[in-house]
Formats: sequence, structure tokens, C-alpha cells
Amino acid sequence: MAPGGEGEEGAGGPEQYAGVVLVPPEQMDPRPLFQAVDTLCQDNIKHFGESKAEVGSRLVQAFARIQEQAHGVEPSLRALAAVCPLFDLDPDTPANGYRSLLKVVLSCTQHILHKCRYITASRHSLFFRAAHNCAELEAYGAALTQLRALLCFAQRLLTANSHGDLFFRQERGLSEEFMREYSTMHKGCFYGRCMGFQFTPSIRPFLQTISIGLVSFGENYKRHESGITEGALVAYYGVAASSFFISGRYAMDPELRGADYERITQNLDVNFWKSFWNITEMELLTSLVGIATTVRINKTLSVPPEPLEMPLSSDPQLTVTISPPVAHSGPGPVNMRLISYQLREGQESEELNTFTKPEGPLSLDLRLRSRPAPLSTDLIVHFHGGGFVAQTSKSHEPYLKIWAQELEAPILSVDYSLAPEAPFPRALEECFYAYCWALKNCRLLGSTGERVCLAGDSAGGNLCITVAMRAASVGVRLPDGIMVAYPATLLQATASPSRLLTLMDPLLPLSVLSKCLSAYAGTERVPVDEPAVEKQSSLSQVKRGTALFLRDIRQGAASWLSNLMEGSKDRANPDTVRKSVSEAALAEEPLLNRKVSLKSKTCQDLNRHQYIEETNFAVGTPNQHSGRIGAPNKHAHSGTQSNGSSSSANGQHSPTSLSVQSEGSDLLSPTSPQKPVNFFLTESESEGDTSFDREPSTHSKENIPPAHSSEDKSSPQSPSTSLLAFPEGFQPLRSQNGVAHMTLQTSAIVENPYMSPLLAPDSMLQELPPIHIVACSLDPMLDDSVMFAKRLRSLNRPVTLKVVEDLPHGFLSLSQLSPETRTATALCVQRIRQVLREEPPAPPPVAPRKHRKLQRMLGKSAVTDREIGA
Repeated sequence: MAPGGEGEEGAGGPEQYAGVVLVPPEQMDPRPLFQAVDTLCQDNIKHFGESKAEVGSRLVQAFARIQEQAHGVEPSLRALAAVCPLFDLDPDTPANGYRSLLKVVLSCTQHILHKCRYITASRHSLFFRAAHNCAELEAYGAALTQLRALLCFAQRLLTANSHGDLFFRQERGLSEEFMREYSTMHKGCFYGRCMGFQFTPSIRPFLQTISIGLVSFGENYKRHESGITEGALVAYYGVAASSFFISGRYAMDPELRGADYERITQNLDVNFWKSFWNITEMELLTSLVGIATTVRINKTLSVPPEPLEMPLSSDPQLTVTISPPVAHSGPGPVNMRLISYQLREGQESEELNTFTKPEGPLSLDLRLRSRPAPLSTDLIVHFHGGGFVAQTSKSHEPYLKIWAQELEAPILSVDYSLAPEAPFPRALEECFYAYCWALKNCRLLGSTGERVCLAGDSAGGNLCITVAMRAASVGVRLPDGIMVAYPATLLQATASPSRLLTLMDPLLPLSVLSKCLSAYAGTERVPVDEPAVEKQSSLSQVKRGTALFLRDIRQGAASWLSNLMEGSKDRANPDTVRKSVSEAALAEEPLLNRKVSLKSKTCQDLNRHQYIEETNFAVGTPNQHSGRIGAPNKHAHSGTQSNGSSSSANGQHSPTSLSVQSEGSDLLSPTSPQKPVNFFLTESESEGDTSFDREPSTHSKENIPPAHSSEDKSSPQSPSTSLLAFPEGFQPLRSQNGVAHMTLQTSAIVENPYMSPLLAPDSMLQELPPIHIVACSLDPMLDDSVMFAKRLRSLNRPVTLKVVEDLPHGFLSLSQLSPETRTATALCVQRIRQVLREEPPAPPPVAPRKHRKLQRMLGKSAVTDREIGA
């Protein structure tokens, strides 16, 4: 399957990327593949059926399972291949979640075929490892079983969704049913021997290393959790050190690794993922990564919370006041990082140095002083990813330095506040404020600001789009273009074909994705730190971290030697099996039973956040008293609406005061007079939801009970109410690690366009500048990119979508890991360069393809109803 958007430059153009599959899956006849698998399975069943050994019996069972599941998968695969082109953005961009699922199933089947051929050719050899090959076969057989279940989900989505829509839009129904099934389905097979089988081979060793590190880190997380505070970085080394010594057993036992990976992803809270993802910011790791590219300017800035006066784009003689961020925690400084490959004018000025704050140990720059280069005409404002809960600009330094060198432009990366401590809209407020500050002070950053590009990945891509939407609503200058990589545009746990891949994705499991979205929405309960821990001095924290570090080295080394010497005996004796951190977490008091009210200040006092929408607002009307637009509203906290405009006798609006504040009187008109769009919930939306003390919560989250609990056995669902009935005689494998406590977001805040731009009204999206989207074909968030591009294309907005193959979500952070990630990173650089050089995107096709209902298509094609069943 060729990467999406290949037709933009035409055949034989400059964009020729690695990982291109010449024959798209929907054009490939899968029957020869499955016939070969069936023949080999039958032959091996006959051969090993004569064996009296236990491993021979296991091999027979493994081949029989693969044969059975292949018979059910093959007709469903052909039916899916017939309809998946109907959901593409255009003929030149063959990409959507159905294609991705089709490719994953074919990849798994090809791995099985390769393994079957190897066993057939090597089974008579003296060096044939029967037990090892049996375990490999069992793992891929389990994976094929779970993929068959995902095909059943995909078929239900095909018939339930509206024309050309990849998302199931209803709050109930398939989305809820998918979460029920996901909470009990077995996922460990995808995290053990089959880890990353769908990705390019150069990525798989890295993913295996990440999985080993994660489960090892998880084992030590709980007992170090009290020591991992913002002022005790030494504790990170303690966790990492002890994790290193116990990682050997996970490297040697893929089944153990897969089971623990599944248990950790199901049970540990968002703070664990924040701690694990932030390991990349340890000084030791960043110093090693930073060797690749060096830059002259790498400064951390802290901008004080002061109002900004910004000229209106419609009339630069008028200004608007941009207030500093205040949501949830009040006014506070906004942190940023300035990266520039060469020293430019203004970057070492006294004025900029007033914002500079020290970072790490002081270093002496021995390079010769050179004359500063002139100001660049370009400026890049970057928002990093991390699920809104983790990482900073420091984690993304490696590829940002490459960008600064290749684009010859200064980059300002914003370190916005992270959830769950700072949920929506705090991050958006800080990013918008930083964008306005960069426009106003671009000469201090080494740029004239003639061309400005917003760039971000994942959560940062979401912020790029919403910052541009807010700039349009306020009336300040828009960026000249946006480059977003694998953005999240719908922050809901909504079912879609690409999101089905969360069952197997090692970087974005659905349980982790749900925790991150809940944290950003402000509905994630944050464990309250003990006061004793908070009051520790820096010296005591360092002493404690050092003691933990030395203790972990001693205990970890002893445990490592013991496992090597008595590994087999320990596994056979159930009394010596260690208790994992996840099991310990399950024994603790459930979070739902804790009386902790952590509702954001934004939602507690909705009367302070009234946004006035003027449907016929004349932006160019000056203020008679101040000569500008932007006088602060003195009644912002009174709970009543100010007289922002009044009608005079001749029908003209009176002079209007506009103050863009985050706390009370923002005029954030999305140009949708029928339904005002606010940052905050209205009184009707929040009615009856005054705290999180109620049990169970019925507004912010919907608790999803297990699909196969003991209560369900007494009252089974009738066929008429079952949405995801599997074929007769088939059931997916169930998890042995308990039920994942999943929640379905039903809070109205997740439908806010500034949180989920895919749900924005047309009037808001029509104001956006050109957008370049770079997505991954195997990313669970692929459908977010495809559907957002469709929305913009339907409004005749300039948009491009390029889909790279065989790479995981977050490939920018792996930019130097493999040739494929380097090529994909170069594509992002090319898209930014296209914005900075004013190269217009390719125009949309003249006659966009129309989606036909699945029933009509099936009636005119060779696909039969029998082939729809899995």
C-alpha cells in the first residue's frame, strides 16, 4: 500500500519513501496466502500427530487453532478489502483504519506462513528447537484469534456508521460495547513474542527494549513512588538502576513479559506513565542523544504572566489585550525553549536574557565568538506531544535540533503545563499566550516573523490546530501554515477501525489512551501526595534517593544472580513467584471509594466564565476612550454580563471593548451563532455535577462493567440487544490478568471544539490556515487525521495528508533510530519548508468520490453475505 498523498507530486516526483508496498492489500487476493497456510498446517498436523512427546501434542493443537481461525478470517478479509477504498480521503491518499486493520491481519498471516515453512523444512533436523517454535506458533495463533475478533468489530462499524464516517458518533452502542470487550480480551500475546510484528523490522528491537524497560520499571515504581517528586530526581536513577538488574528475566521469558505488560497497562494510573515517559529527560540519556547535533542557541525561557497588546489582523491600528493563562492554578509564568542552529541577532540581547532561566549545570562555551547572523524571515512555534500528561521540549530536542539546522530558522518550543494537575484548558491557554508572545517578540528570538509556522506531534498537533482556531476567533494574526504529525483531533473513547489497533499497539493501548484523555478532560482523580513527602527538603530527598539507589543495586544484583541460578526452580514453585506491582495495586483501596473532589476551578464556578458572542460584531470599531480595542472588563468577576455592545438609533454598534482573558470575559466567537462555543461547560451541561464525590459518577465518566462478569451469566443478552455478536462457535481469548477498569467519557467538555477540533462547526474550520498532516498507517489515531482532512476538504480548505508506512505513533521521537524514521522526519521538514516558502498545497480533486451504503455496494459486487461473517 503506497503512502497516502503520493499523488501530490506525481509519479516519479522527489518523494519516494522507504517501506512502500507495491501491491495495496485491497488489490491483493488473500486466498493463495491462506491456502498455503492451510496446506502447511495440515501437513504438520499429520507429522506431529505421530509424536508421543508433549511438545508434539502442543504443536498439533497450535496448527489446528491456526487452521480454524484462518478459515474464519479469510472471507472477512476479502469483504473488508472490497469496501475499504470507499473511506479514503481521495484516490491519491489510500489510507483509513479499515486498510490498516487489513494490513495488520495480512502481516500476521504472513508471519505464520513463514513460521510454518520453517517448521516444515527444519522439523527433521537435530538442531530443531521444538519447544521454542511451538511457543512462537502458539503466540501467533493467539494473535490471529484476537485479530479475527477485531474484524468482527470492523464489520459492525461498517454497517453502523454513517456515509463515509470512520467514527461511531453515538455515546452508547458500539463504542461502549468495544470497551466492554476490550476490558476482558487477552492482549499479552501482542506484547511478548509478537511485539511489533506489524511494524518495520528496524523498529521491532527498539519496541522490545521499551517493553522490557516498562515492565521492569513497573515492578519498582510503587515502592519508589513516594520518592519520585519534582525535587528528587535521584529517585529516577534508583528506579532505573533496580529495573536494569531485573530486566534479564523479561528478556529471556517473552510470555512473562507479555503478561506483565498487559497487567501494567490495565492497572497502573496516569502518574506511572508520566514517570516512565519522563525517563527520556534524565540528564544521562539527554547528554547521549544530544551528541548527534549541536546548536548554538538552546535556552529555556520563563515569560512572566503579563497582558499582551496584540494588533488585530483586520486593522493593525487596533489592538486586543491577551491576558495570561489563569485556568485552574491562577496566573503563572509560561516556560519555553529557544533552539537555533546559529546565533542570530537578538538571541543574546539583554532583553531576552531577562527571560532566560538556568537549566542543569553551568557549562563553558569554548567556541569562537562570531558575528550574529541577520534575523531569519522564518519562525517555527512548536508544541510537543506526550498525551497531554508527560514530556517537555527537552524530550523532543533531538529532532528539533535537526529541524533548526535544516530549516535555518529559530524554533520556540512551548513547555505547557501538563495534566492531570493542569487539565484543559490550561495547556491551550499557555500555548496561545506563547504564540502571541512569540509574534510580539519575534526579533528577540532571531526572526522578523514574516513567515510563521505552527508544528506539533500527537497532543501537540491538537494544540496547533486549536491555537489557530483561537487566534482566528480573537482576531490576531494567524500562522502562515500548520504542520501536524499524527494529531489527536477527537479526544473521546469513540470506536473507529484504526482505534481497534489499540488492542495490540505497544505505545498506545486503549487503557493508557483513556487515562490520558481523562486526565486532560479533568476527570482523572489525582492521588494526593502525603504532606510529609511534600515538605521534604532537597537535601533529605537527595539522601533518600541515594540510599534507594544503593539499596536497589545490592538487591537487584542479588535477585539477578538468584534468577540465573534458580530460574527454573523458581518458576516451578508457586511460593517463590514474585508479587507484581500491579497485583499490589489491585489490593489497594479503589480510587472510586476515595472521597476526593478534584473538579477543576473552571467547572466549579461556571458563572465566572461567560463568553459573549456577537453575531454581527464589527471588529474595526475603535474604542472612543482608549483609541484601541482591548480595555479589560472590570466586571469580569461579577457573574453578570457586561454591555459589550449596544445598538444605536442608526443601527450601528457602539464602541466595543474586547479583552481576551482566560478567566472571565473572552470574546471567543466561533462564528456559529446557533451554538456558542466556550472553553467551559454551560450551566445546563454541568447541572447535577457539582463534585466527584458521587458514586458512581454519571456525568464525567461512565463506568464500563466487564462484559463477561458473573452478573451477566444470570441474565444473558438477547440476540436483539447484542451489538457485537461473534460468529457461532467463536469467542476471543480472555485475559488472565483480571478486568481492565475502563471508563467511557460522557462529559460534555470532551465535545468542546477547542478540545476536539474534529467536532468544531464549519465556521470555525473555515478560518484555519493551510494544514499539512503527516500520519502513520498503523497508528490507532490514523482515523483522526483522515476524518479531519475530510472535514477541511469538504470546506475547500487547503489541506494535505501524507501517510507513512510501517511506523508507530511517535516516530518523530525515534527520528535517528532507523532509515524509515529518518525519511518520515524528513517529510515533516519538507512540509514545514513548504509553509515557510509559501508553496501552496495541491488543490482538492474536482469530483470527490462519494460513499455508498455498504448494503448497496454489496448488492452490486461479488461479495456475498456469507463472506461478511468472520
